Amino acid sequence: MIVIPAIDLKDGKCVRLFQGKKHEVTTYSNDPTSVARLWEAYGAKLIHIVDLDGAFTGSQANLDAITKIRQAVKVKVQVGGGIRKIGNLIKLFSLGIDRVIIGTAAIEDPQFVTEVCSKYPGKILIGIDAKEGKIAIRGWEEVTSFDAKELAQRLEVVGAAGIIYTDIARDGTLWGPNIEEIKTIVKAVNIPVIAAGGVSRIEDIQNLMQIKKLWGAISGKAIYSGSLDLKEAIKTVSGKK
Repeated sequence: MIVIPAIDLKDGKCVRLFQGKKHEVTTYSNDPTSVARLWEAYGAKLIHIVDLDGAFTGSQANLDAITKIRQAVKVKVQVGGGIRKIGNLIKLFSLGIDRVIIGTAAIEDPQFVTEVCSKYPGKILIGIDAKEGKIAIRGWEEVTSFDAKELAQRLEVVGAAGIIYTDIARDGTLWGPNIEEIKTIVKAVNIPVIAAGGVSRIEDIQNLMQIKKLWGAISGKAIYSGSLDLKEAIKTVSGKK
């Protein structure tokens, strides 16, 4: 398992939301590039970026900040938020982004997902954002009747490279991850699963490490607030002291 620091972008700034609510915003930095450099210096192997403006509107609005981050770090970068058309993917891949994350389109446009998974094998991750096991879309503003486990299994069949499972009731809360739901998703598929939402302490990292085959864990607010030391977390998962 690896620990993946998150950079959520809104109006070009590095922010975090509480439970995905766009009006409950905390700004942590006006310079996301410096944040990315710091996480790389701490030993991160992958940086997770979300264009929050894109997630809410379906039109990416932080490409300038994303471009600067990509140019500033050598580690791999994955990007999500508002990626609902082929043009979004073409642009991001042209910038050197390693993998893109599709969320809302996985529900609203399954044909699009099937096509891009075929066109870009190994590069398309699916963001499954759920509340009590049901999928949330459009920046988490709309909770659907779709079952998270069933969606994960269907996306594996069409060729998704992996799943990012976020429990939105935990995201930005520092309440700890939903271990049982994460176990359910990991057991349901054979592709890599990355857990997100509520990862706030080193104990959370240790608990997630006990989930067999869990590929990674994303943390955002906790590493900004200091409740989780990113360097310590990376050392913990690598077995170093």
